[in-house]
Amino acid sequence: MNLALGVPVTLALLAGNGFFVATEFALVAAKRPRLERAAARGSRAAGAAVAGIGELSLTLAGAQLGITMCSLGLGLVSEPVFTEALAPLFHAAGLSGGVAHAIGFVIALGVVTFLHMVVGEMAPKSFSIAGPERSATVLALPFRAFTTVVRPLLAALNGATNLLLRAAGVHPGEMREVSRTPEQLRSIAEESRRLGLIGQRDLTLLTAALDAPRAPLSDLVVPVSEIVSVPPEASPQEVIDTAARTGRVRIMLRGSGRGQARMVHVRDAYLARARGRETTAGELAHPVPAMPVGTPVGEAVATLRARHSQLGLAIGPDGQVAGLVSLDDLLTTLLRLT
Repeated sequence: MNLALGVPVTLALLAGNGFFVATEFALVAAKRPRLERAAARGSRAAGAAVAGIGELSLTLAGAQLGITMCSLGLGLVSEPVFTEALAPLFHAAGLSGGVAHAIGFVIALGVVTFLHMVVGEMAPKSFSIAGPERSATVLALPFRAFTTVVRPLLAALNGATNLLLRAAGVHPGEMREVSRTPEQLRSIAEESRRLGLIGQRDLTLLTAALDAPRAPLSDLVVPVSEIVSVPPEASPQEVIDTAARTGRVRIMLRGSGRGQARMVHVRDAYLARARGRETTAGELAHPVPAMPVGTPVGEAVATLRARHSQLGLAIGPDGQVAGLVSLDDLLTTLLRLT
């Protein structure tokens, strides 16, 4: 193969290698929920990306097959072409044929290896990591077409791999994602900071996010003195007036204690008034779960969500009501990264 044909073939092989590398990193790093939302809006490319993530083992096998084919092509085609193009130049400079060919081979190998690493590996990887969802959407459709064509070969390769793993005592079905504890994640973050992979501000944000679910309710409790309440016999209009005056939409019933805490939503009061119902706040009220004031935020969120309640009653160490805590405040604490 001459140089005029070898250069375009080399560029095509580098582009192919970059395509498979970029697709592999994009589908591994992409956030599946974002792609699913895009697919739900009608994006065929996002749907193909979701399908690729759904069968990740086959997807990675397809990417590795493509990378291997392109790498072999560079070794079989590009290096000989550049060697044959360079050797005559050194031979013309007075070197013997064997020496000229050896020098040409070394230079060709260095050039092709450099292009393979930078253009075919590192640049596509950085491109995908910088925007994994965007990259996955762009690359998914042609990659799915490739995997569809070579699916029988990929299935055979996966089968052979699984046989080797079982022979070594490893069962592929047992290879699942391992959950990390907050302590392990904190250690990883601190080690990343020590190695200079993340900044101090990033470490502070990560630590705060890890500590938030374990923080106690005490800092989020609305004191008893600030709780807005109405008597159980209050009319819907009184509930509405109280909400308008205080800006609260959830009003506690006066006299609620640890075992009988209840609250009424102003929405229910409006509905009762619109229907002309003769009712009281007590009849419209919903129970409010109680929990110790030292309950971690994460556990409190789970409790309120399980009880379908937006408010929780915080109980102090003495068994007395310490105040109220809202689900909104708890979620804000979990999601706040400042």
